[in-house]
Amino acid sequence: MGGLAFLLLPFLAPMATTAVNPALRALASLNLQVFPTFQPNEVNNYSVYYFEQKVDHFGFYNTKTFRQRYLIADKYWKTYDGVILFYTGNEGDITWFSNHTGFMWDVAEKLKALLVFAEHRYYGDSLPFGEDSFKDAKHLNFLTSEQALADFAELIRHLKRTVPGADGQPVIAIGGSYGGVLAAWFRMKYPHLVVGALAASAPIWQFEELTPCGVFMKIVTEDFRKSGTKCSESILRSWGAINRLSNTGSGLPWLTRTFHLCTSLNSEDIQRLKDWISETWVNLAMVNYPYPANFLKPLPSWPVKVVCQYLTNPYMSDSLLVQNIYQALNVYYNYSGESRCNNISETTIGTLGSRVWGYQTCTEIILPFCTNGIDDMFEPRAWDLEKYSDDCYKQWGVRPRPSWITTVYGGKEIHSHSNIIFSNGDLDPWSGGGVTEDLSDTLVAVNIPEGAHHLDLRSSTDTDPPSLQLARSVEVRHMKQWISDFYGNYRKQP
Repeated sequence: MGGLAFLLLPFLAPMATTAVNPALRALASLNLQVFPTFQPNEVNNYSVYYFEQKVDHFGFYNTKTFRQRYLIADKYWKTYDGVILFYTGNEGDITWFSNHTGFMWDVAEKLKALLVFAEHRYYGDSLPFGEDSFKDAKHLNFLTSEQALADFAELIRHLKRTVPGADGQPVIAIGGSYGGVLAAWFRMKYPHLVVGALAASAPIWQFEELTPCGVFMKIVTEDFRKSGTKCSESILRSWGAINRLSNTGSGLPWLTRTFHLCTSLNSEDIQRLKDWISETWVNLAMVNYPYPANFLKPLPSWPVKVVCQYLTNPYMSDSLLVQNIYQALNVYYNYSGESRCNNISETTIGTLGSRVWGYQTCTEIILPFCTNGIDDMFEPRAWDLEKYSDDCYKQWGVRPRPSWITTVYGGKEIHSHSNIIFSNGDLDPWSGGGVTEDLSDTLVAVNIPEGAHHLDLRSSTDTDPPSLQLARSVEVRHMKQWISDFYGNYRKQP
């Protein structure tokens, strides 16, 4: 689903189920750090505001309110024929998204845009109950996508009332990963407030039975298969090698040393070790960008290709194969050469927002994942909703509603909506749950063959592949058309 991030989306499983779904852990942290760094003058070019929001938009008994943080940048805004680009904040501190969503900053002058970045409730500074917001399920009860979308709607109405020149302007929703999902849903639920939406890497069909549970890991595998001869096969065979080595007398100390782990392994840690490795392959697939980047970890350009240089022979001895797996992992964990040891509880630098995101994945955001070891390079694991539900109840005291999202937002029955761009990179595992074909003239799919997770929301660089440049030009063309249509209709009104 975060940068984003939904890196990221990106989507974090409840703590007790991360062993079942390593993909779910990957996106929450990704969404927070998935974009390139701007120069300091760009980073600070916004103002910080707060708006008093209702804790509960859909009932009348609870009258509590909280302060929602939002950011505004107006350097290039023109009040006569401009536009408001509204970032639908996802699972993290909104300053991350503002500072690192390069696309919006790049097009601001071209579109004469006011940039607004709205923070998602329960993240960053937007805490409905302050320090008690994460105390228990009672306090977390108002953490839903519906409440977040209502926050965005009320904030837009507030801006239209209070910012001179904003009232007669069109608004376009923009988001990536979970934020992209929210952008699409926002256009669907509040079409009178936004003229269109750019939903980047938005897996709106990753829910329930809309997408086969094995598609995500199949795409991860395909990324590695295409990046090196025998690469995915080497990874597939490594699981058995780790299992066999762990069962030898000196296997656990040897694995601890070989993987340069911070703490010694015991027999109960082997599954956690394999989950850590699996999650690393997922992260690499999502951030497989065509240039060096420094966010989850410092990485070279096309990092999966670099990793696969170490994984060319799956038929060597167990110990040699595992040593090569470590060398491949080292590209992710120690490309800068500064790491002393590896912690198998962490695959990213930051986990901001990840804990409360676990609550969302135990309530509304239920994303089934499975592997079979045949169509993918991972050990077989079935999707077990009953176990998932039990783990959620143990951790949060709640049980998931796997059918709720499709009930509220329509699943694949969205043809009656309009003016949404669904962009996806073919290298991005989340594209499997995204909209990759046009549904109508105004529900448009933009596919980027060389794109990983919401590559189009990153700032432009000299090394951007032609397919990415084309994708952005198509996105801007559609947005210009929405703006033109709005002013054409607005100025015709008596």
